[in-house]
Amino acid sequence: MPALESRLAKEIVERTMKIIPFNVNVMDAGGVIIGSGEASRIGEVHAGAQLVLVRHSTVEIDRETSSALGEAKPGVNLPLTVRGKICGVVGLTGDPSAVRQFGELVRVTAEMILEQAQLTAELQRERRYREEFVLQLIKDDSILKTDLEAWAVRLGVNFQRPRAVIVLDLIDQSLRPDMALIEMQRCQAQLAIHRPDLLTAAISHRELIMLEIFDDSRSGTARAALSRQRLNALDAILRETLGTPSALSMGVALTGIDGVAQSYQSAQRTFRVGRKRSPREHLFSFYDLNLPVLLSGLESGWQAEQLRQPLQRLNAFDKREGTLRQTLTVWFAQNGHPVATAKALRIHRNTLDYRLRKISELSGLDLASIEGQLLLYAALQLE
Repeated sequence: MPALESRLAKEIVERTMKIIPFNVNVMDAGGVIIGSGEASRIGEVHAGAQLVLVRHSTVEIDRETSSALGEAKPGVNLPLTVRGKICGVVGLTGDPSAVRQFGELVRVTAEMILEQAQLTAELQRERRYREEFVLQLIKDDSILKTDLEAWAVRLGVNFQRPRAVIVLDLIDQSLRPDMALIEMQRCQAQLAIHRPDLLTAAISHRELIMLEIFDDSRSGTARAALSRQRLNALDAILRETLGTPSALSMGVALTGIDGVAQSYQSAQRTFRVGRKRSPREHLFSFYDLNLPVLLSGLESGWQAEQLRQPLQRLNAFDKREGTLRQTLTVWFAQNGHPVATAKALRIHRNTLDYRLRKISELSGLDLASIEGQLLLYAALQLE
């Protein structure tokens, strides 16, 4: 049982003295006054409270008894018990016959305040415990896997079910760190109300992560649709409290404790790729952007240079108007269907055929082959 704090003692005094016409004192487990309607008495040792703590029962002090105890004032003093343990004493100053009827009311009110404070403290400890668990999962290097598994059992988290990390990013770079932190705290409070099943952790004052159970057994299209549905649902919850621009990004869903750090990394890449491709959007899913996200790991190095070469030759020829580049982009968007591509570009089929032949000639890749298509598509994604 935590020590009775002066903050709680002050709250007890203020709330009870609004409903009774007598002074109220609150004493800690040592019998010292830590809250009182008579501020000058704070810090004094209360003789009546010490008797209560020894006897574990209510002690009344009349005028005769107060004289025998020295500076003690007449009144009624009652033990404060929370979850079966005495943590302090509450006292009402005045003739016992006059204040006795209010004693039980004050004691019950005080114990309710203490119970609520105890529950709040436990909830905060549990939240910090859950948050630290998520942070350790993301770090993936500072604690033994067996310890994380034991931690998961304690929290009732089953990592045999696929889980995806969703990252909330505050994208307004002008937002002050203290204001960003307040936004993060509001978001966590909102999620605790609407989605208590989510494990969440603030990575920084601009980044909040959420660990979401996600069924990845569906087909590609259905899986992408489900991920968008989850993002929209979370966005609707967070929009109720967020007062600054933000983005939500979902990573790949994986099983096992090791999968959490990998999902987090994929969510970060999804955010970067998504923002680059669609700056005006704010919801990004790995399942909508999986190939660009996977290829984003090849943005540098000799592999990236080799992948970009065919498109660089095309761009060098096409740099003024960009007609061939646009044709290639639309052709891929239409899954290589010539009629749909010509219609989207508003050109004749013969013109389209000419452009595609020119693209093959300049890039040195055969658009009729899967390998040629893949290499050009990968080059486009890297840009």
